Amino acid sequence: MSDTTAGPAAQPGHITGFGSRGYRTYVLMSLMLVYTLNFIDRSLIGVVGQPIMDSFGLSDAQWGLLNGPPFALFYALMGIPIAMWADRGNRVFIIGLCIVIWSVMTALCGLAAGFIWLLLFRVGVAIGEAGCTPPANSLITDYYPPKSRANALGIYSMGVTIGGVLAQLFGGTIASIKGPDMGSWLNSIGLGFLFQGINWETVEGWRIAFVVIGAPGVLIAALIWFTMREPPRGHSDVPSLQVEKAGFFEAFKEFGRKPTFWTLSLGAAFVAFVGYGLFAFQTPFLMRVHGVSLHEAAVKFGAPLSAVAAGGTFLGGYLSEKLSHRFPAVSAWLPGVGLLIAVPAYSIAFMTSSLTVAIFFWVIAAITHYAYLGAQYTVGTGIVSPRARATTISVLLFIVALIGNGIGPMFTGWMSTYFMSSSLASQGLSEQFATFEPKLCGVNVAQLGADGPALCSAYSEGLRHSMVATVMIFIIAAIFYFLAARTFMKDRYDPTAASGQG
Repeated sequence: MSDTTAGPAAQPGHITGFGSRGYRTYVLMSLMLVYTLNFIDRSLIGVVGQPIMDSFGLSDAQWGLLNGPPFALFYALMGIPIAMWADRGNRVFIIGLCIVIWSVMTALCGLAAGFIWLLLFRVGVAIGEAGCTPPANSLITDYYPPKSRANALGIYSMGVTIGGVLAQLFGGTIASIKGPDMGSWLNSIGLGFLFQGINWETVEGWRIAFVVIGAPGVLIAALIWFTMREPPRGHSDVPSLQVEKAGFFEAFKEFGRKPTFWTLSLGAAFVAFVGYGLFAFQTPFLMRVHGVSLHEAAVKFGAPLSAVAAGGTFLGGYLSEKLSHRFPAVSAWLPGVGLLIAVPAYSIAFMTSSLTVAIFFWVIAAITHYAYLGAQYTVGTGIVSPRARATTISVLLFIVALIGNGIGPMFTGWMSTYFMSSSLASQGLSEQFATFEPKLCGVNVAQLGADGPALCSAYSEGLRHSMVATVMIFIIAAIFYFLAARTFMKDRYDPTAASGQG
Protein backbone atom coordinates (compact mmCIF):
# COMPACT_ATOMS: atom_id res chain seq x y z
CA MET A 1 0.00 0.00 0.00
CA SER A 2 1.34 3.44 -0.85
CA ASP A 3 0.02 6.94 -0.44
CA THR A 4 0.25 8.98 -3.62
CA THR A 5 -1.95 11.88 -2.63
CA ALA A 6 0.82 14.43 -2.96
CA GLY A 7 1.68 16.23 -6.14
CA PRO A 8 -0.29 17.21 -9.22
CA ALA A 9 -1.64 14.71 -11.70
CA ALA A 10 0.93 14.00 -14.42
CA GLN A 11 -1.54 12.60 -16.93
CA PRO A 12 -5.03 13.57 -18.22
CA GLY A 13 -6.86 11.59 -15.57
CA HIS A 14 -10.26 12.99 -16.53
CA ILE A 15 -9.84 11.02 -19.76
CA THR A 16 -7.82 7.96 -18.75
CA GLY A 17 -8.53 7.54 -15.04
CA PHE A 18 -5.85 6.53 -12.51
CA GLY A 19 -3.46 3.68 -13.26
CA SER A 20 -3.72 1.14 -16.05
CA ARG A 21 -7.06 -0.24 -17.18
CA GLY A 22 -6.18 -3.63 -15.74
CA TYR A 23 -5.22 -2.19 -12.36
CA ARG A 24 -8.38 -0.07 -12.21
CA THR A 25 -10.40 -3.20 -12.85
CA TYR A 26 -8.51 -5.00 -10.08
CA VAL A 27 -9.21 -2.15 -7.65
CA LEU A 28 -12.90 -2.05 -8.60
CA MET A 29 -13.25 -5.82 -8.18
CA SER A 30 -11.41 -5.64 -4.85
CA LEU A 31 -13.71 -2.90 -3.57
CA MET A 32 -16.72 -4.88 -4.77
CA LEU A 33 -15.30 -7.85 -2.83
CA VAL A 34 -15.04 -5.65 0.27
CA TYR A 35 -18.62 -4.45 -0.18
CA THR A 36 -19.68 -8.06 -0.71
CA LEU A 37 -17.99 -9.10 2.54
CA ASN A 38 -19.63 -6.12 4.22
CA PHE A 39 -23.07 -7.35 3.26
CA ILE A 40 -22.36 -11.01 3.97
CA ASP A 41 -21.55 -10.12 7.56
CA ARG A 42 -24.40 -7.61 7.77
CA SER A 43 -26.98 -9.95 6.19
CA LEU A 44 -26.08 -13.15 7.98
CA ILE A 45 -28.26 -12.35 10.97
CA GLY A 46 -31.29 -12.21 8.70
CA VAL A 47 -30.50 -15.58 7.15
CA VAL A 48 -30.40 -17.33 10.53
CA GLY A 49 -33.16 -15.18 12.01
CA GLN A 50 -35.70 -17.87 12.81
CA PRO A 51 -33.24 -20.10 14.74
CA ILE A 52 -32.06 -17.09 16.77
CA MET A 53 -35.65 -16.10 17.50
CA ASP A 54 -36.33 -19.64 18.66
CA SER A 55 -33.15 -19.79 20.78
CA PHE A 56 -33.83 -16.55 22.63
CA GLY A 57 -37.65 -16.69 22.50
CA LEU A 58 -38.01 -13.42 20.60
CA SER A 59 -41.23 -12.04 19.10
CA ASP A 60 -41.28 -10.46 15.62
CA ALA A 61 -41.37 -7.01 17.25
CA GLN A 62 -38.26 -7.81 19.31
CA TRP A 63 -36.51 -9.24 16.27
CA GLY A 64 -37.32 -6.09 14.31
CA LEU A 65 -35.87 -3.99 17.12
CA LEU A 66 -32.64 -6.04 17.14
CA ASN A 67 -32.26 -5.61 13.38
CA GLY A 68 -33.17 -1.91 13.42
CA PRO A 69 -32.27 1.06 15.68
CA PRO A 70 -29.14 -0.19 17.53
CA PHE A 71 -27.31 -1.16 14.34
CA ALA A 72 -28.61 1.80 12.36
CA LEU A 73 -27.83 4.42 14.99
CA PHE A 74 -24.18 3.49 15.40
CA TYR A 75 -23.75 2.87 11.67
CA ALA A 76 -25.09 6.35 11.00
CA LEU A 77 -23.23 8.14 13.80
CA MET A 78 -19.86 6.59 12.99
CA GLY A 79 -20.23 7.04 9.25
CA ILE A 80 -19.77 10.80 9.28
CA PRO A 81 -16.53 11.07 11.32
CA ILE A 82 -15.04 8.13 9.40
CA ALA A 83 -15.97 9.81 6.11
CA MET A 84 -14.40 13.07 7.28
CA TRP A 85 -11.27 11.07 8.05
CA ALA A 86 -11.51 9.54 4.55
CA ASP A 87 -11.72 13.01 2.97
CA ARG A 88 -8.42 13.88 4.68
CA GLY A 89 -6.57 10.61 5.33
CA ASN A 90 -5.50 7.43 3.57
CA ARG A 91 -8.69 5.77 2.35
CA VAL A 92 -7.09 2.38 1.70
CA PHE A 93 -5.88 2.12 5.30
CA ILE A 94 -9.29 3.18 6.64
CA ILE A 95 -11.13 0.53 4.63
CA GLY A 96 -8.75 -2.22 5.77
CA LEU A 97 -9.03 -1.23 9.44
CA CYS A 98 -12.82 -1.21 9.28
CA ILE A 99 -12.87 -4.67 7.66
CA VAL A 100 -10.95 -6.04 10.65
CA ILE A 101 -13.37 -4.45 13.13
CA TRP A 102 -16.60 -5.69 11.54
CA SER A 103 -15.18 -9.17 10.84
CA VAL A 104 -14.11 -9.75 14.43
CA MET A 105 -17.44 -8.48 15.74
CA THR A 106 -19.33 -10.77 13.36
CA ALA A 107 -17.44 -13.76 14.72
CA LEU A 108 -18.22 -12.66 18.28
CA CYS A 109 -21.96 -12.69 17.46
CA GLY A 110 -21.66 -16.46 17.41
CA LEU A 111 -20.51 -16.38 21.05
CA ALA A 112 -23.41 -14.23 22.29
CA ALA A 113 -24.84 -15.60 25.52
CA GLY A 114 -28.14 -13.76 25.16
CA PHE A 115 -30.10 -11.00 23.48
CA ILE A 116 -28.08 -8.14 25.03
CA TRP A 117 -24.71 -9.58 24.05
CA LEU A 118 -25.90 -10.19 20.50
CA LEU A 119 -27.11 -6.61 20.34
CA LEU A 120 -23.75 -5.26 21.56
CA PHE A 121 -21.77 -7.30 19.04
CA ARG A 122 -24.10 -6.14 16.27
CA VAL A 123 -23.31 -2.56 17.30
CA GLY A 124 -19.63 -3.44 16.82
CA VAL A 125 -20.39 -4.73 13.33
CA ALA A 126 -22.17 -1.46 12.56
CA ILE A 127 -19.22 0.66 13.69
CA GLY A 128 -16.84 -1.25 11.42
CA GLU A 129 -19.14 -1.33 8.42
CA ALA A 130 -19.70 2.42 8.60
CA GLY A 131 -16.18 2.84 7.20
CA CYS A 132 -16.74 0.96 3.95
CA THR A 133 -18.85 2.84 1.43
CA PRO A 134 -17.86 6.54 1.83
CA PRO A 135 -14.10 6.01 1.29
CA ALA A 136 -14.77 3.35 -1.38
CA ASN A 137 -16.98 5.75 -3.36
CA SER A 138 -14.34 8.43 -3.04
CA LEU A 139 -11.65 6.03 -4.32
CA ILE A 140 -13.73 4.93 -7.31
CA THR A 141 -14.36 8.52 -8.41
CA ASP A 142 -10.60 9.12 -8.35
CA TYR A 143 -9.81 5.91 -10.26
CA TYR A 144 -12.48 6.35 -12.94
CA PRO A 145 -13.21 9.36 -15.21
CA PRO A 146 -16.73 10.85 -15.19
CA LYS A 147 -17.86 8.98 -18.33
CA SER A 148 -17.22 5.58 -16.68
CA ARG A 149 -18.33 6.24 -13.12
CA ALA A 150 -22.00 5.23 -13.41
CA ASN A 151 -21.06 1.76 -14.56
CA ALA A 152 -18.16 1.46 -12.10
CA LEU A 153 -20.35 2.48 -9.16
CA GLY A 154 -23.04 0.11 -10.41
CA ILE A 155 -20.53 -2.76 -10.41
CA TYR A 156 -19.32 -1.79 -6.93
CA SER A 157 -22.91 -1.67 -5.71
CA MET A 158 -23.41 -5.26 -6.82
CA GLY A 159 -21.60 -6.13 -3.60
CA VAL A 160 -24.89 -5.57 -1.78
CA THR A 161 -26.74 -8.27 -3.63
CA ILE A 162 -23.79 -10.61 -4.21
CA GLY A 163 -23.19 -10.40 -0.48
CA GLY A 164 -26.81 -11.35 -0.01
CA VAL A 165 -26.32 -14.40 -2.26
CA LEU A 166 -23.25 -15.61 -0.39
CA ALA A 167 -24.80 -14.91 3.01
CA GLN A 168 -27.70 -17.16 2.00
CA LEU A 169 -25.48 -19.91 0.58
CA PHE A 170 -22.87 -19.97 3.33
CA GLY A 171 -25.16 -18.95 6.16
CA GLY A 172 -27.93 -21.39 5.29
CA THR A 173 -25.51 -24.25 4.72
CA ILE A 174 -23.28 -23.71 7.74
CA ALA A 175 -26.19 -22.96 10.09
CA SER A 176 -27.64 -26.37 9.15
CA ILE A 177 -24.56 -28.11 10.58
CA LYS A 178 -25.10 -29.73 13.97
CA GLY A 179 -22.66 -28.95 16.77
CA PRO A 180 -21.45 -32.55 17.21
CA ASP A 181 -20.86 -32.83 13.45
CA MET A 182 -18.71 -29.70 13.55
CA GLY A 183 -16.74 -31.09 16.48
CA SER A 184 -16.19 -34.39 14.66
CA TRP A 185 -15.01 -32.61 11.51
CA LEU A 186 -12.50 -30.51 13.46
CA ASN A 187 -11.17 -33.67 15.07
CA SER A 188 -10.86 -35.33 11.66
CA ILE A 189 -8.56 -32.56 10.37
CA GLY A 190 -6.47 -32.50 13.53
CA LEU A 191 -7.76 -29.24 15.01
CA GLY A 192 -9.98 -30.68 17.72
CA PHE A 193 -7.40 -29.95 20.43
CA LEU A 194 -8.01 -26.22 19.93
CA PHE A 195 -11.62 -26.59 21.07
CA GLN A 196 -11.37 -29.18 23.83
CA GLY A 197 -13.37 -27.09 26.30
CA ILE A 198 -16.44 -26.86 24.06
CA ASN A 199 -19.46 -29.10 24.54
CA TRP A 200 -20.50 -29.44 20.91
CA GLU A 201 -23.86 -30.92 21.90
CA THR A 202 -24.95 -27.45 23.03
CA VAL A 203 -23.54 -25.48 20.08
CA GLU A 204 -26.22 -24.34 17.64
CA GLY A 205 -25.64 -24.09 13.90
CA TRP A 206 -26.29 -20.35 13.71
CA ARG A 207 -23.42 -19.76 16.13
CA ILE A 208 -21.04 -21.76 13.95
CA ALA A 209 -22.12 -19.71 10.94
CA PHE A 210 -21.18 -16.39 12.56
CA VAL A 211 -17.72 -17.56 13.58
CA VAL A 212 -16.85 -19.31 10.31
CA ILE A 213 -18.07 -16.45 8.12
CA GLY A 214 -16.72 -13.58 10.22
CA ALA A 215 -13.14 -14.65 10.84
CA PRO A 216 -11.73 -14.66 7.24
CA GLY A 217 -12.32 -10.92 6.87
CA VAL A 218 -8.92 -10.21 8.43
CA LEU A 219 -7.26 -11.80 5.38
CA ILE A 220 -9.23 -9.56 3.02
CA ALA A 221 -8.08 -6.52 4.99
CA ALA A 222 -4.44 -7.57 4.53
CA LEU A 223 -5.02 -8.00 0.79
CA ILE A 224 -6.37 -4.45 0.56
CA TRP A 225 -3.53 -2.94 2.58
CA PHE A 226 -0.76 -4.54 0.54
CA THR A 227 -2.10 -4.36 -3.00
CA MET A 228 -4.22 -1.22 -3.36
CA ARG A 229 -2.76 2.22 -4.04
CA GLU A 230 -4.15 5.50 -2.76
CA PRO A 231 -4.73 7.81 -5.79
CA PRO A 232 -4.44 11.60 -5.74
CA ARG A 233 -7.76 13.22 -4.90
CA GLY A 234 -9.58 14.55 -7.92
CA HIS A 235 -7.13 12.78 -10.25
CA SER A 236 -9.89 11.72 -12.67
CA ASP A 237 -11.64 15.10 -12.78
CA VAL A 238 -10.73 17.98 -15.07
CA PRO A 239 -7.27 19.43 -14.33
CA SER A 240 -8.62 22.82 -13.23
CA LEU A 241 -10.59 21.24 -10.39
CA GLN A 242 -9.58 22.29 -6.89
CA VAL A 243 -8.92 19.21 -4.73
CA GLU A 244 -8.16 20.64 -1.29
CA LYS A 245 -9.77 18.53 1.41
CA ALA A 246 -13.06 19.88 2.72
CA GLY A 247 -14.14 19.88 6.35
CA PHE A 248 -17.57 18.62 7.32
CA PHE A 249 -19.28 22.01 7.51
CA GLU A 250 -17.69 23.12 4.27
CA ALA A 251 -18.87 19.95 2.55
CA PHE A 252 -22.32 20.34 4.12
CA LYS A 253 -22.51 23.87 2.74
CA GLU A 254 -21.82 22.48 -0.71
CA PHE A 255 -24.38 19.67 -0.83
CA GLY A 256 -26.87 21.04 1.70
CA ARG A 257 -28.07 23.81 -0.60
CA LYS A 258 -28.95 21.38 -3.39
CA PRO A 259 -32.53 19.99 -3.38
CA THR A 260 -31.36 16.92 -5.31
CA PHE A 261 -29.34 15.73 -2.34
CA TRP A 262 -32.31 15.79 0.01
CA THR A 263 -34.83 14.21 -2.36
CA LEU A 264 -32.29 11.57 -3.40
CA SER A 265 -31.48 10.80 0.25
CA LEU A 266 -35.14 10.42 1.19
CA GLY A 267 -35.81 8.26 -1.85
CA ALA A 268 -32.88 5.98 -0.99
CA ALA A 269 -33.90 5.95 2.68
CA PHE A 270 -37.43 4.75 1.95
CA VAL A 271 -36.14 2.10 -0.45
CA ALA A 272 -33.85 0.89 2.32
CA PHE A 273 -36.81 1.03 4.73
CA VAL A 274 -38.52 -1.59 2.61
CA GLY A 275 -35.40 -3.54 1.71
CA TYR A 276 -34.14 -4.01 5.26
CA GLY A 277 -37.63 -4.73 6.51
CA LEU A 278 -38.21 -7.45 3.92
CA PHE A 279 -34.77 -9.00 4.28
CA ALA A 280 -34.96 -9.25 8.07
CA PHE A 281 -38.04 -11.44 7.68
CA GLN A 282 -37.41 -13.15 4.33
CA THR A 283 -36.22 -16.46 5.77
CA PRO A 284 -38.87 -16.51 8.54
CA PHE A 285 -41.51 -15.79 5.87
CA LEU A 286 -40.46 -18.73 3.71
CA MET A 287 -40.21 -21.04 6.72
CA ARG A 288 -43.57 -20.03 8.26
CA VAL A 289 -45.77 -19.41 5.23
CA HIS A 290 -44.43 -22.06 2.86
CA GLY A 291 -43.06 -24.56 5.37
CA VAL A 292 -39.54 -24.88 3.98
CA SER A 293 -36.46 -25.65 6.08
CA LEU A 294 -33.77 -23.10 6.95
CA HIS A 295 -31.39 -24.65 4.44
CA GLU A 296 -34.01 -24.58 1.66
CA ALA A 297 -35.10 -21.04 2.50
CA ALA A 298 -31.52 -19.79 2.29
CA VAL A 299 -29.91 -21.92 -0.42
CA LYS A 300 -32.79 -22.89 -2.71
CA PHE A 301 -34.68 -19.58 -2.60
CA GLY A 302 -32.76 -16.85 -0.79
CA ALA A 303 -29.51 -17.18 -2.75
CA PRO A 304 -31.15 -17.17 -6.23
CA LEU A 305 -33.26 -14.16 -5.27
CA SER A 306 -30.17 -12.29 -4.12
CA ALA A 307 -28.39 -13.22 -7.36
CA VAL A 308 -31.28 -11.83 -9.36
CA ALA A 309 -31.13 -8.65 -7.28
CA ALA A 310 -27.42 -8.35 -8.16
CA GLY A 311 -28.42 -8.48 -11.80
CA GLY A 312 -30.92 -5.72 -11.16
CA THR A 313 -28.20 -3.58 -9.59
CA PHE A 314 -25.94 -4.05 -12.60
CA LEU A 315 -28.84 -3.44 -15.00
CA GLY A 316 -29.67 -0.15 -13.28
CA GLY A 317 -26.10 1.14 -13.68
CA TYR A 318 -25.82 -0.16 -17.24
CA LEU A 319 -29.09 1.42 -18.38
CA SER A 320 -28.23 4.69 -16.69
CA GLU A 321 -24.94 4.88 -18.58
CA LYS A 322 -26.42 3.86 -21.94
CA LEU A 323 -29.41 6.20 -21.71
CA SER A 324 -27.58 9.17 -20.20
CA HIS A 325 -26.87 10.82 -23.57
CA ARG A 326 -30.56 10.87 -24.46
CA PHE A 327 -31.91 11.32 -20.93
CA PRO A 328 -29.30 13.19 -18.84
CA ALA A 329 -31.29 12.79 -15.60
CA VAL A 330 -31.95 9.07 -16.10
CA SER A 331 -29.87 8.07 -13.05
CA ALA A 332 -32.31 9.93 -10.83
CA TRP A 333 -35.68 8.85 -12.29
CA LEU A 334 -34.97 5.28 -13.41
CA PRO A 335 -35.11 3.94 -9.81
CA GLY A 336 -38.58 5.45 -9.40
CA VAL A 337 -39.88 3.52 -12.41
CA GLY A 338 -38.42 0.28 -11.06
CA LEU A 339 -39.98 0.77 -7.64
CA LEU A 340 -43.46 1.29 -9.06
CA ILE A 341 -43.13 -2.01 -10.91
CA ALA A 342 -41.89 -3.75 -7.75
CA VAL A 343 -44.96 -2.84 -5.66
CA PRO A 344 -47.50 -5.12 -7.38
CA ALA A 345 -44.89 -7.80 -8.05
CA TYR A 346 -43.91 -8.08 -4.38
CA SER A 347 -47.55 -7.95 -3.27
CA ILE A 348 -48.48 -10.91 -5.46
CA ALA A 349 -45.39 -12.81 -4.30
CA PHE A 350 -46.31 -12.40 -0.64
CA MET A 351 -50.03 -13.06 -0.91
CA THR A 352 -50.11 -16.11 -3.19
CA SER A 353 -50.35 -19.57 -1.65
CA SER A 354 -48.21 -21.07 -4.44
CA LEU A 355 -44.49 -21.04 -3.75
CA THR A 356 -43.76 -21.28 -7.50
CA VAL A 357 -45.87 -18.22 -8.28
CA ALA A 358 -44.36 -16.40 -5.31
CA ILE A 359 -40.79 -16.91 -6.52
CA PHE A 360 -41.68 -15.89 -10.09
CA PHE A 361 -43.05 -12.51 -9.02
CA TRP A 362 -40.37 -12.15 -6.36
CA VAL A 363 -37.75 -12.36 -9.11
CA ILE A 364 -39.42 -9.55 -11.08
CA ALA A 365 -39.68 -7.42 -7.95
CA ALA A 366 -36.03 -7.99 -6.97
CA ILE A 367 -34.74 -6.91 -10.40
CA THR A 368 -36.72 -3.68 -10.44
CA HIS A 369 -36.19 -3.00 -6.73
CA TYR A 370 -32.39 -3.11 -6.73
CA ALA A 371 -31.86 -1.07 -9.89
CA TYR A 372 -31.62 1.95 -7.58
CA LEU A 373 -28.30 1.15 -5.87
CA GLY A 374 -25.80 2.34 -8.45
CA ALA A 375 -27.96 5.36 -9.20
CA GLN A 376 -27.94 6.64 -5.65
CA TYR A 377 -24.15 6.83 -5.65
CA THR A 378 -23.91 8.21 -9.19
CA VAL A 379 -26.26 11.06 -8.38
CA GLY A 380 -24.86 11.58 -4.88
CA THR A 381 -21.26 11.98 -6.07
CA GLY A 382 -22.33 13.84 -9.21
CA ILE A 383 -23.66 16.92 -7.43
CA VAL A 384 -20.53 17.76 -5.40
CA SER A 385 -16.83 18.34 -5.97
CA PRO A 386 -14.27 15.54 -5.36
CA ARG A 387 -13.14 17.14 -2.11
CA ALA A 388 -16.57 16.60 -0.52
CA ARG A 389 -17.71 13.29 -2.01
CA ALA A 390 -16.94 10.95 0.88
CA THR A 391 -18.62 13.28 3.38
CA THR A 392 -21.62 13.71 1.07
CA ILE A 393 -22.10 9.95 0.73
CA SER A 394 -21.67 9.52 4.49
CA VAL A 395 -24.49 11.97 5.19
CA LEU A 396 -26.66 10.27 2.58
CA LEU A 397 -25.96 6.93 4.27
CA PHE A 398 -26.66 8.52 7.66
CA ILE A 399 -30.16 9.41 6.48
CA VAL A 400 -30.59 6.01 4.83
CA ALA A 401 -29.46 4.20 7.97
CA LEU A 402 -31.72 6.12 10.35
CA ILE A 403 -34.86 5.81 8.24
CA GLY A 404 -34.15 2.59 6.37
CA ASN A 405 -32.18 0.28 8.61
CA GLY A 406 -33.32 2.05 11.74
CA ILE A 407 -37.07 1.88 11.22
CA GLY A 408 -37.69 -0.62 8.40
CA PRO A 409 -37.13 -3.95 10.23
CA MET A 410 -38.81 -2.58 13.35
CA PHE A 411 -41.86 -1.50 11.31
CA THR A 412 -42.15 -4.90 9.63
CA GLY A 413 -41.76 -6.71 12.95
CA TRP A 414 -44.26 -4.55 14.79
CA MET A 415 -46.78 -4.81 11.97
CA SER A 416 -46.39 -8.59 11.97
CA THR A 417 -47.05 -8.74 15.72
CA TYR A 418 -49.97 -6.33 15.30
CA PHE A 419 -51.62 -8.34 12.53
CA MET A 420 -51.09 -11.55 14.47
CA SER A 421 -52.54 -10.19 17.70
CA SER A 422 -55.50 -8.68 15.81
CA SER A 423 -56.21 -12.00 14.14
CA LEU A 424 -56.10 -13.85 17.46
CA ALA A 425 -58.27 -11.22 19.14
CA SER A 426 -60.93 -11.67 16.45
CA GLN A 427 -60.92 -15.38 17.28
CA GLY A 428 -61.07 -14.82 21.03
CA LEU A 429 -57.52 -16.13 21.54
CA SER A 430 -55.83 -13.02 22.95
CA GLU A 431 -54.90 -14.75 26.22
CA GLN A 432 -53.09 -17.55 24.37
CA PHE A 433 -50.94 -14.97 22.54
CA ALA A 434 -49.02 -14.12 25.74
CA THR A 435 -47.86 -17.72 26.29
CA PHE A 436 -47.47 -18.71 22.63
CA GLU A 437 -44.23 -20.56 21.75
CA PRO A 438 -43.67 -20.07 18.00
CA LYS A 439 -40.83 -22.60 17.83
CA LEU A 440 -43.40 -25.39 18.24
CA CYS A 441 -45.13 -24.47 14.95
CA GLY A 442 -44.23 -27.00 12.30
CA VAL A 443 -42.40 -29.12 14.87
CA ASN A 444 -44.85 -30.13 17.59
CA VAL A 445 -48.06 -28.15 17.21
CA ALA A 446 -49.86 -30.61 19.49
CA GLN A 447 -47.99 -29.14 22.46
CA LEU A 448 -49.80 -25.87 21.85
CA GLY A 449 -53.14 -27.54 22.55
CA ALA A 450 -56.38 -27.32 20.61
CA ASP A 451 -55.67 -23.72 19.64
CA GLY A 452 -52.27 -24.61 18.15
CA PRO A 453 -53.32 -24.54 14.46
CA ALA A 454 -55.01 -21.14 14.87
CA LEU A 455 -52.00 -19.70 16.70
CA CYS A 456 -49.53 -20.92 14.08
CA SER A 457 -51.75 -19.72 11.23
CA ALA A 458 -51.94 -16.23 12.76
CA TYR A 459 -48.15 -16.33 13.26
CA SER A 460 -47.57 -16.85 9.53
CA GLU A 461 -50.44 -14.73 8.19
CA GLY A 462 -49.45 -11.78 10.35
CA LEU A 463 -46.02 -11.76 8.73
CA ARG A 464 -47.53 -12.16 5.25
CA HIS A 465 -49.68 -9.03 5.64
CA SER A 466 -46.84 -7.14 7.26
CA MET A 467 -44.58 -7.76 4.25
CA VAL A 468 -47.22 -6.35 1.90
CA ALA A 469 -47.77 -3.30 4.10
CA THR A 470 -44.01 -2.66 4.09
CA VAL A 471 -43.80 -2.79 0.29
CA MET A 472 -46.30 0.07 -0.05
CA ILE A 473 -43.58 2.45 1.20
CA PHE A 474 -41.97 2.08 -2.25
CA ILE A 475 -44.58 4.51 -3.58
CA ILE A 476 -43.21 7.24 -1.32
CA ALA A 477 -39.64 6.40 -2.38
CA ALA A 478 -40.54 6.60 -6.08
CA ILE A 479 -42.01 10.08 -5.63
CA PHE A 480 -38.76 11.34 -4.10
CA TYR A 481 -36.69 9.90 -6.98
CA PHE A 482 -38.89 11.69 -9.52
CA LEU A 483 -38.44 14.91 -7.54
CA ALA A 484 -34.66 14.38 -7.57
CA ALA A 485 -34.76 13.99 -11.36
CA ARG A 486 -36.40 17.41 -11.72
CA THR A 487 -33.45 19.21 -10.10
CA PHE A 488 -30.50 16.90 -10.88
CA MET A 489 -29.30 18.69 -14.03
CA LYS A 490 -29.43 22.06 -12.30
CA ASP A 491 -27.59 20.78 -9.21
CA ARG A 492 -25.00 18.65 -11.01
CA TYR A 493 -21.46 19.72 -10.24
CA ASP A 494 -19.81 21.70 -13.02
CA PRO A 495 -16.02 21.99 -12.60
CA THR A 496 -15.90 24.79 -15.20
CA ALA A 497 -18.30 26.96 -13.22
CA ALA A 498 -17.27 29.73 -10.88
CA SER A 499 -14.16 28.85 -8.89
CA GLY A 500 -15.86 29.87 -5.68
CA GLN A 501 -17.88 26.61 -5.56
CA GLY A 502 -16.82 24.11 -2.90
